[in-house]
Amino acid sequence: MNKEKYPKDAMRVLKETSRTFYIPITFLKADLKYSVASAYLVLRAIDEIEDHESIQNTTKFDLLMQLSELFKRPFTQEEYCDIIAPVKEQLPEVSIRLVDWIQACPEGSRSLMMETASEMAFGMAKWAKENWQVHTKEDLDDYTYYVAGCVGVYLSKLWNWSYGQETNEELAIGFGRGLQIVNILRNQKEDKEERGVSFVPDDWSRDQLFAYADENLAQADAYIETLNEKSTILFCRLPLAFAHKSLAAMKKGEKKMSRAEVEQTVKEVQKEVDEK
Repeated sequence: MNKEKYPKDAMRVLKETSRTFYIPITFLKADLKYSVASAYLVLRAIDEIEDHESIQNTTKFDLLMQLSELFKRPFTQEEYCDIIAPVKEQLPEVSIRLVDWIQACPEGSRSLMMETASEMAFGMAKWAKENWQVHTKEDLDDYTYYVAGCVGVYLSKLWNWSYGQETNEELAIGFGRGLQIVNILRNQKEDKEERGVSFVPDDWSRDQLFAYADENLAQADAYIETLNEKSTILFCRLPLAFAHKSLAAMKKGEKKMSRAEVEQTVKEVQKEVDEK
């Protein structure tokens, strides 16, 4: 395998999979860029299984639990293919090539990424079994931790690994949760009507969801204030700015930011970080 071209291929798939996260990831220095990009692709590969419309929940639970165990050690493409064999034809490229994304991750951070993937797969399996029916705030905290909060923890471990930055774990979890709850708010109607699932605690109003988002985004803001490396500040600041603006738009009854607003936000964040 051509090691020079391989990370570029990972970045190609990343760009095709998520333009939103592709932009901030490119701001990171090389070791962090490939550590974050590879992790995004691995976690997206798992997420595609959890979210798949045609795969039964019982099958999702079995697959994700097997993957959670598999991530606890190095494994081969053959081992992975054996697990996903029943659904392989239904999965996108990002899921089928999961082992490639692991190999693209720098060796120094690979074990951190594997631990995170194992934890996320376990949590997704748990909630697939429950058909994603959130009933209490504790349920919502649990779900948002497994699908996003643990990613905040992973990022903090990366900052420490790469340049010795220490951060507060609770604030890191809040950073992940804040981004996730904005997605939940954005997709609340579709999740209920099209998937028959609800991430909203029983008897909660939309205003209570907004308050939950505000609380976690405030933790995200505090988290970023603890960072001292320019590229990681820029990386974190951009999706957080998107989240704040998307939340503000939804509070006014609008669903999402326009493309022009996205481009303007990128410029604003770059200027803000440059001036610090």
